[in-house]
Amino acid sequence: MDFFFYAVPGLIMAGVLSMAARVVRRSLQLRSNWSSGLTAEARCLRTYSTTSGGGETSVTTTLHHVYEFTTHEGRTVRFEEANGPSTTVEGDIVPVHYTRAHPERATAHSPAPGKALAGTVGILVFLSVIVAFCVGFMVTYHAFTTDDLFAGMP
Repeated sequence: MDFFFYAVPGLIMAGVLSMAARVVRRSLQLRSNWSSGLTAEARCLRTYSTTSGGGETSVTTTLHHVYEFTTHEGRTVRFEEANGPSTTVEGDIVPVHYTRAHPERATAHSPAPGKALAGTVGILVFLSVIVAFCVGFMVTYHAFTTDDLFAGMP
């Protein structure tokens, strides 16, 4: 039974650390795209939204855009991006930032490194609190079970 009191927080921490890695990776991709200096004009081919939640949880709607652009080398690239501006509709031409190595990871988000950094730090702080809670829970449980074990000893 003790296994569950270590395994469940351990699994939660593994999931949280995985999310943290994805957040940092996306932040580095955005920073790389913005600092590469490569831009192109992309056409918005499609917009759609997805919803999640409902029932007893709140409903969240995410707006997605599908863009297509031609790199400076002449390669046509199509990519999808979530959480874009709601004012961009099908047929609009928007500037995109990309890297030469991975143009398929382009972004249509305007450069805002300070805002991106603040968001990344905020999410990482929140995830750190979850990890700290899990570690605290496991340490407290361990201390409680070992104190219980030796309570009858002189």
